[in-house]
Amino acid sequence: MKGIRIEAYQNLVNYRKPASFQLKETFPLPPYSTVIGMIHAACKFTSYVPMKVSVQGRYHSKVNDLWTRYEFAGNSFEEGRHQVKVSDESGKTYGITRGVATAELLVDVELVIHVVPEDESLVGTIREAMRSPQEFLSLGRREDLLQITNIKEVEIEEGEIEDDQLFKFDIYVPQSAIEEEQSYKLLGTSYLLNKTYQLIELSKGKVIRQWEKINAFHIPASNTNSLYADSILDLDEDGFVVFLV
Repeated sequence: MKGIRIEAYQNLVNYRKPASFQLKETFPLPPYSTVIGMIHAACKFTSYVPMKVSVQGRYHSKVNDLWTRYEFAGNSFEEGRHQVKVSDESGKTYGITRGVATAELLVDVELVIHVVPEDESLVGTIREAMRSPQEFLSLGRREDLLQITNIKEVEIEEGEIEDDQLFKFDIYVPQSAIEEEQSYKLLGTSYLLNKTYQLIELSKGKVIRQWEKINAFHIPASNTNSLYADSILDLDEDGFVVFLV
């Protein structure tokens, strides 16, 4: 199958875990939904284009940074309690609390992302959109700029690992791939990652996103995790291991 391999770099980045607020915790690699959203934004797709992605990479350290947090509960403005006053069209005022919170940031992130659209004719479109974007690319927060270091159209095929091989990068491996394959055992942290969503109307004018979630393991590149000789895996033409979901 035809796909695109994107090699990229980010200086400081936060791939926020949905349930973290006071401390914005980060995933160790960008979730599938974050990557797919970035691709759609770069290509100016206005509706979902079915695609599979594989995400791997590494970071060199973590730091904590401060950010300004605003809390709005719909309460009337009270002097001394709220720091910001806003009003609606009728003139009624509301209070917003402004404070300080902490964000966890990954430092010097290197990424290797494979993208395989269901429609192969879009491979060239995605490649060119990533190579010459109409505006700056970001992955994570809006300010988390993405620097493309290499982009290449590749063939991805099932292949056999000739010798025992360590992972070059940390990688997301779907749980289904580990359960089905008996020729390797990998140790990592389990995450429930968002991939795509559908808009569900709860009531008139109220719509929510219902996410398709992928149970995946974050497998670190370490001496305890290796691919054994004779393992059958998806590989691109340059030997990068690929776990598509």
